[in-house]
Amino acid sequence: MKVQKLSLQNLLLVGFTLFSMFFGAGNLIFPPYLAARAGSEVIPAMAGFLISAVGFPVLGVAAVALSGGLEKLSGRVGKSFALIFTLTAYLAIGPFLAIPRTASTSFEMTVLPILTGAGVHLGAPLGGTGMTVQFGAQLGYSLVFFGTALLLSFHPETLSERLGKVMCPALLVLIAVLFTGSLIWSMGAPGAPEAEFAAGASVRGFTEGYQTMDTLAALNFGIIIALNIKNKGISREDSVVRETVKAGAVAGVLLSLVYAALAFIGGPVGQQAGEGANGARILTFVAGNLFGASGMVILGVIFFIACLNTCVGLISCCSQYFSTLAPKISYRVWAVIFALVSLLISSAGLDRILKYSVPVLNAIYPIAIVLIALAFASRAAGKRTWVYRLSILFTAVVSVVWALDQARISMFGLTGLIRQLPGYEPGLGWILPAVAGGLLGLLIPGEAAEKEE
Repeated sequence: MKVQKLSLQNLLLVGFTLFSMFFGAGNLIFPPYLAARAGSEVIPAMAGFLISAVGFPVLGVAAVALSGGLEKLSGRVGKSFALIFTLTAYLAIGPFLAIPRTASTSFEMTVLPILTGAGVHLGAPLGGTGMTVQFGAQLGYSLVFFGTALLLSFHPETLSERLGKVMCPALLVLIAVLFTGSLIWSMGAPGAPEAEFAAGASVRGFTEGYQTMDTLAALNFGIIIALNIKNKGISREDSVVRETVKAGAVAGVLLSLVYAALAFIGGPVGQQAGEGANGARILTFVAGNLFGASGMVILGVIFFIACLNTCVGLISCCSQYFSTLAPKISYRVWAVIFALVSLLISSAGLDRILKYSVPVLNAIYPIAIVLIALAFASRAAGKRTWVYRLSILFTAVVSVVWALDQARISMFGLTGLIRQLPGYEPGLGWILPAVAGGLLGLLIPGEAAEKEE
């Protein structure tokens, strides 16, 4: 039988599409912020960041493709876990955290600077309604933003034509302009690292990579990428899997290059951008210093394109999943529901969304990483269900306790016990329990893995 594969042009197009779906708000703001804080330790910090923010997402795309979907992969742990974890992952990268973040971040980087520059008093009441100018402007912006994203997501099988062919190249060109400016007009050398990066910069960089949410997104994007590959004439399932893995590799290379460029831009800035400046303010400072008002326009367009691309991808994959989970509600109706819910949550503002996203991601990210690792260890694990169950169980207990501990919530004696694990303090305490759970599962001559539908 003739091997089916994408042409080089179509492979790059699908890879660019996947990159566009990955590269959103967090992907822009976290690398320069990380580099500025890491200072002279930027290389080990970025090495750790690239493992969790690029390596695992690419492996996640491959793992889901090879396993026949997230539901089948998580189903190896058990049907109840598969439903709960899949729902949690989709809701986290969907309407509860990631999708609202795209609107909030792009608003703060496109509209807010214009209002501030025009001298508008953001805290002033709007029309005597009690609504402030900032809230009213954000609500209006979000309506336009989500309306545009909704229209683009109504045809998920054609995203490669819109995101990969148009939006992604435009985004890459604009980022290249900022990077080139930083090369020509250097802003100095990286300074001294902050205390948390002075020792163990690579570990700190690794856990910072959680905030991109891309490993969770990778477990869900496969369904949309498969649709786009099939739309290019690839019909055999094994060929779709192989081309999905290739597209993931293309996206991974692009992500690595762009992250390195953003780290180079933000690394020398440090405290120049102001005390406690976040990634968005660092990029604003650099763009303004390099290109003045034109730089602010460039940066605003970068944020708008990146956030819109990711929003479209997230709405599409979430709607696709929920339309299979509850087929009586059509894909487009789900898309409208997710857009409306995200619109409401985005009104809370970026700072509040980030505040609540951190503990959630700290709790579920290690579970996603272990699930990906188990996908590639399936040959060694065979059909021993307990390998999957114990690895995930031990990981979940440690990651949830650590997330609660970071939020200053103690689980009585359990927190004190788990704090003794190697690597607990920087957030890697789950690794040893995950390995121990897998090895223990190999020793249990239990049932075969639950049948995958």
